Amino acid sequence: MRLLRFLLLVLVARPLALFMTGADVSGRERLPLKGPAIIAANHASHVDTLLMLSIFPSRAVSKLRPAAAADYFLRDPVIGWFSRHVIGIVPVARSKAGRRAAQGLGQGEGEDVLAPARAALAAGEIVLVFPEGTRGDGASDAMGQLKGGVARLAEAFPDAPVIPVWIQGAGRVLPKGASVPVPLNCAVLVGEPVAWTGRRAAFMDALREAMLALKAQAPPLRWSDDPET
Repeated sequence: MRLLRFLLLVLVARPLALFMTGADVSGRERLPLKGPAIIAANHASHVDTLLMLSIFPSRAVSKLRPAAAADYFLRDPVIGWFSRHVIGIVPVARSKAGRRAAQGLGQGEGEDVLAPARAALAAGEIVLVFPEGTRGDGASDAMGQLKGGVARLAEAFPDAPVIPVWIQGAGRVLPKGASVPVPLNCAVLVGEPVAWTGRRAAFMDALREAMLALKAQAPPLRWSDDPET
């Protein structure tokens, strides 16, 4: 199964993501090649996950485990199999439906919803999280309020680097509610690790500032509606 996932990601998903987005990457050398490590990115589209999987070196892509909503990605057997065995998600039960789906994987209703992500980090993998918790407004690339789950993971693994990432443009490729992607240029900016400070609030403030700083550095995209950007 590991070989199948590697081949599908490298030979199918990566070329598709590069074709759809262009994947202009800045700071690629800051991407971790092994775990435990945490990638914290903004979230405007389902393309975000595919794009992140496509920019990692081939030798590290099998280590990347995107955290994803169990109620969405495990909602039926086919999507669930693909999500778990090809995309390699760690399911997060954010609703009653998600908890029911997670129970089928041995995660009880009363258990910590971050348990699968903790287990992946403990196994030396790289966990991709979207701290906003859901897709935002792809039209404006605005960042929503960050949820505290990433701070809980950083607290549990204080030596694991937390890498901030800003993805610009994916919300135009596949907006929330759309089913057909449109090829458009995107940019991915990878920042310096944010250190665990010992306090969740201070860590979350530092992470938000780091992500917004990356957004401010993002280059103009060809489809921008604002002639000044």
